[in-house]
Amino acid sequence: MITPCFNISAVERDTGLSKDVLRMWERRYGFPLPDRDSNGERSYPAEQVERLRLIKRLMDAGHRPGKLIAAPAEELAAFISRRPQASPGGATGWSTELGELLGLIKNHDSNGFLQALQQRLARQGLLNFVQDTIAPLTHQIGQAWEDGSIEVFEEHLFTELTKRLLRQAIAGLPGGQRRPRILLTSVPDEPHVLGLLMVEALFTLEGAECVPLGTQMPLLEIGRAATAHQADIVALSFSVAFPQRQIPGLLQQLRMVLPAATGLWVGGGGAQRLAPIESVLLLTSFKHAIDALTDWRQARVPA
Repeated sequence: MITPCFNISAVERDTGLSKDVLRMWERRYGFPLPDRDSNGERSYPAEQVERLRLIKRLMDAGHRPGKLIAAPAEELAAFISRRPQASPGGATGWSTELGELLGLIKNHDSNGFLQALQQRLARQGLLNFVQDTIAPLTHQIGQAWEDGSIEVFEEHLFTELTKRLLRQAIAGLPGGQRRPRILLTSVPDEPHVLGLLMVEALFTLEGAECVPLGTQMPLLEIGRAATAHQADIVALSFSVAFPQRQIPGLLQQLRMVLPAATGLWVGGGGAQRLAPIESVLLLTSFKHAIDALTDWRQARVPA
């Protein structure tokens, strides 16, 4: 049986580890140890790619790469098994019913999952649907991906189906006509969009004018867009997978290219443990986001 191999660009996309990091680890630690193809290019066996995926998950959880690379497979598996898991009734609002939704994804029942989501949306209304279904389900899917209990393609299926439904729900709302005008996006290397869609839904319900720009927008382009749209607020989302140590510097750089009058609001799982940053509002929950919107409007009511 021929073992599949992957070039360095494919490994970078698959694992989230940059080419520079892969080459540096190869020199410093002797892993990964790729073969060479007929053109002399690096060629990574599938088992090394799987190990790199696992290492990246643990790095995102705060482990040091040098220790992980040197650890045997059994020890890596033990690190994963010791990670805290969401439980029914826990802080994530987990329930048996949400567990059934996760089961539909793991059973590859796309139609059943989408139908179940549509039923919950109709029953809960968009506000509660976002807060009580999509938010905790997204959290659990992320944990399942990190501990290896869900496949990458299953996580992608969840994301695509949920995106479809949220966008349909947002499109069905009356267009926001009230200030603030909020520009929603993410920074480079942050591809996760569900956090942005969830907060767009909530802000649109509150009548705010939302300008969605998608994900991975260069910082200078965010600044230009804020000026062009005369945005009152730029709202960013960081997932737990984004390297937290990079966030403060990115926000400080972005703050420098935004108009002085434009607010910078930041939320998502990756921003929950950040220390306060000057001229940046860190949103800790959906309620906090809605309260911040209310406060913004009240501060601009003529005396």
